[in-house]
Amino acid sequence: VQLVESGGGLVQPGGSLRLSCAASGFTFSSSSMSWYRQAPGKERELVATISSAGGTTNYANSVKDRFTISRDNAKNTVYLQMSSLKPGDRAVYYCNARRFGLISYNYWGQGTQVTVSS
Repeated sequence: VQLVESGGGLVQPGGSLRLSCAASGFTFSSSSMSWYRQAPGKERELVATISSAGGTTNYANSVKDRFTISRDNAKNTVYLQMSSLKPGDRAVYYCNARRFGLISYNYWGQGTQVTVSS
């Protein structure tokens, strides 16, 4: 199982970034996918979630209307488009795959750093 995040980096306040998470080793299209983030000295928090077919999305209040989660099940990839970035968005962003039921799992990527600074 692999979840490989990419797209992080340094961006100025007000800028945009798109994170990608390429998945392999499990049934991506049957998995709920999420992005979490962890800022220095803080607990990991849920940023956004997308259902297995992509029809349902949910966002933390702090990112609503600025971030968009999407997925391409043909490419086994989930994305997080981030715009109007703020210094408070600085964190390590983690990709998460989860499935409940007879086949259940909870997988994490290694994280990608996002820094928002002028």
